[in-house]
Amino acid sequence: MADRERPSVTLVSRAPTNQERAADLRRRQVSVPVAPRIDALFLMLRRLRMPLFVLIGILVVSVAGLRLTPGVTPDGEVYYMTTFDAFYFVSYTMTTIGFGELPYAFTAAQRLWASVIIYMSVIGWAYLVGTFFALMQDSSFKGAVARQRFARRIRAFRDDFVIIAGYGHTGRMIAHALDVRGRRMVVLDKRQERIDVLESDQLTGDVPGLAADPSNVQTLGLAGLGHHECRGVLAMTEDDQQNLGIVMAARLLRPQIRVIARCNDRRTAIQMDLFDPEGIINPFDRYGAYLVLALHRPAVFQLVTWLLAETGEPLRRRPSGLADGPWIVLSDGEFGFECAADLRRDGLEVRVVHPDEVDVDLTGVVGFVAGASSDTVNLAAAAQVRRTHPDVFLCVRQQEHTNRTLMTAFGPDSGFFPGEIVVQECLARMVSPGYWAFVAHVMDAENAWAEATVQTLTGAIGRAAPAHQMITIGDRDAPAVRRWLARRTLRLGDLLRDPADRDRTLPVVAVEMLRHGHRTILPGSDTELEVGDKIVFVAGPHGLDALGEALYDDSTLQYLVTGRDVPTSLVWRLFTGRVLVGDRRDAGGDL
Repeated sequence: MADRERPSVTLVSRAPTNQERAADLRRRQVSVPVAPRIDALFLMLRRLRMPLFVLIGILVVSVAGLRLTPGVTPDGEVYYMTTFDAFYFVSYTMTTIGFGELPYAFTAAQRLWASVIIYMSVIGWAYLVGTFFALMQDSSFKGAVARQRFARRIRAFRDDFVIIAGYGHTGRMIAHALDVRGRRMVVLDKRQERIDVLESDQLTGDVPGLAADPSNVQTLGLAGLGHHECRGVLAMTEDDQQNLGIVMAARLLRPQIRVIARCNDRRTAIQMDLFDPEGIINPFDRYGAYLVLALHRPAVFQLVTWLLAETGEPLRRRPSGLADGPWIVLSDGEFGFECAADLRRDGLEVRVVHPDEVDVDLTGVVGFVAGASSDTVNLAAAAQVRRTHPDVFLCVRQQEHTNRTLMTAFGPDSGFFPGEIVVQECLARMVSPGYWAFVAHVMDAENAWAEATVQTLTGAIGRAAPAHQMITIGDRDAPAVRRWLARRTLRLGDLLRDPADRDRTLPVVAVEMLRHGHRTILPGSDTELEVGDKIVFVAGPHGLDALGEALYDDSTLQYLVTGRDVPTSLVWRLFTGRVLVGDRRDAGGDL
């Protein structure tokens, strides 16, 4: 199989691991604290203590009264009930069972006392039942029950999971995306209504949710930060200080897990960076960087947006016709300053205006960014610019997810939805960690390299946004390859042949390979694989499924390498005399 024409191979120096970065903080190993668990049964008994004492007091007084009230036997002799008989009578009387008078018919005095017992027990039960129903409506009791149920569900986890702190628009989008990919998660949010939305969302997996402060260390411990299956924390709240607290707690207590945080404030982002999280995503700053890419490196912008897009989305048209010149950014918050800073850093002239300004002069302006915090204000401003200056490059910020249809219908030259940028980067970092390293490499690449890479990738896997996956050559991800490498060499290109016809190539491309801490971007098909290699693949429709056959099935892999169809059954292999690599008869010679 001929080697594909690809851009030059690039080696990236080894980066420090999470554990090595955390060591710079000189942290000490401590256990993850867990929020004190309030036992619902203990809380119930404490709240019902007085009603129970009243009921017990009624029982004692009733038994004592019956014990002291004289009765008469059928023979006319005076008798006194035993303590057991009195207790027995009071027990079925107070519970309204009613078995009659015992051991003999009661006298008038005994019946009078029995009447007092009945009314006292009604009052006692009414007090107890009323207190119980009040307890059922008490927020602290319901919170204790919810925490117990929440902790019990997390303790039962046996699969990898991540903690999502914040279930707003961004957190919800991430949760749905992870759910589609079969990843388990735990959700924390301060607002109970958002946890209620989580319960009603149509997620296929069982997603525990708790209304609590996500930045509280004990709450994170209750959510499973110390659980051995916890693989990451996503700090996605709207409060940067909360996200900072989450980053601090996760990086100090569990430095080996991945931590990704959203942050809109540059100063807070600097504080977060001191704790070396996996990623700090400032969507305002990110959009400015993407806008600069679209202006001066359109092929890079096209490739990056395609790699981060939802699987199956078509390759977007490459921006063209953008000239340097003055820009106007309409904003009423931090977004305008972040976007303007990126544009100015690239040498452009930028003016930030407030939405309240009227009659903004657009003479000579080449670009306009409608970046207010209100979608209606942005659309109105964008419509005015489009009517008066249709040649201006128009960028529109979208704040609410529900307005996506309106933005699509308006069709700006560039759209900015902060939540979408955060979700795309989170998925690239969390689902396939090595994939983001390739995307980051593309962002720093030259325009000519990106243009050649777009042609290479689309020629191999098509123009739809690819699926991606990182495979480690070993017993877990590629057992057949590991067994083959124990006796033979294997080239990357042989692994990418089609199991149905080895003369064809799968719609799969290896975009990155990590070996001994060094990364190779776009490794060639003649690269010989080694056990322990981590390879990031991008693929077209069904490409990863077909690749999986070679990773797990020995006979398929042998067919791809040698061209000989070896039966999978041991009986048929003995019958045909064909040897499968790994059989005892395979002495290591040629097949």
